[in-house]
Amino acid sequence: MTASKPYRAPVLADVAKAAKVSVPTVSRVLNGSKYVAPELSQRVHEAVRVLGYRPNSAARSLRSSKRTLVSVLAGATANYGYARTIQGIETAARHAGMSVSITVVESSDDAQRQRAIDLALSQPTAGAIVLEFDRAGIQASKSLPDGLPVVAVGGGSRRAGGAPAALIDERAAGRQVTEYLLRLGHRTVHHVAGPTEGKHSGRTEGWRAALQAAEAEVPQVMSAEWDAQSGYRWGERIAGRDDVTALFCGNDEIALGAMRALTDRGIDVPRDISVVGFDDQPLVALWRPSLTTVDQDFEDLGERAFGLLSQLIDGETDVRTSVAVPQLVVRESTAPPRS
Repeated sequence: MTASKPYRAPVLADVAKAAKVSVPTVSRVLNGSKYVAPELSQRVHEAVRVLGYRPNSAARSLRSSKRTLVSVLAGATANYGYARTIQGIETAARHAGMSVSITVVESSDDAQRQRAIDLALSQPTAGAIVLEFDRAGIQASKSLPDGLPVVAVGGGSRRAGGAPAALIDERAAGRQVTEYLLRLGHRTVHHVAGPTEGKHSGRTEGWRAALQAAEAEVPQVMSAEWDAQSGYRWGERIAGRDDVTALFCGNDEIALGAMRALTDRGIDVPRDISVVGFDDQPLVALWRPSLTTVDQDFEDLGERAFGLLSQLIDGETDVRTSVAVPQLVVRESTAPPRS
């Protein structure tokens, strides 16, 4: 069997040959820079269609001095919050006629971080959006060159430093969750937190502030990873205790793991222990019992970040940080404590 030839993208010369015109004529037709006879223009557009020719956007942006590429730097891309935020950025960029490149900053190690930044900025970048969800993202944000339009993305109500940011106020949400559970009648709320990732956890800060304001006991924080298996292990330990009636988990996966461990050991959720997550991932509404959680609108976060970056690219100087407060979604996994 004859091996197939490797794919080669058509270039201007291929279009010119198919249309039986010169390469400069093809360039003038596609750029619209000078008048070309309608009959020639029609031949060029037909050749473009037949060949599937796509103009080189990078080269075109360099010629026009208008860059149309946005670089996103992130410590991960598969995690729920990262993926949905990037989706929001891509959607907003597409509507604005711009494209997005994604570079993963694998660690906060100086050499690896610099390689990732060099890779991202080796392209004709109009500006950068940095996901400060972890230590790698935070360090990358500090290493970008002056003069590059940059927007940070993260959790909080404010951000130190000069770059504007799109934020989700996790502290307000953590406080909202805790106040809700206290109103149900729970004497206190226990907390399984995710890794701090080199930054303050707004979720934990809000939880602690609400308990202190209510003069309730502040239990010791239980530290977990972000996965359901880690939540399951904490659920196993909690099942043997009689002082836990309400559990606030750092994310939905921890919450689902804890709920499964509790159920496996005969603990009823929510009659014995109420459980709350954080993120509102799509499937938690279908869990049994459905999970009470915090809806973080990550797609809106990405769209807001792109909106701020667009203002910077356009030369605006008064670009202000955008903050949104996520909303508590009450479902079946919470209830008043047993009498």
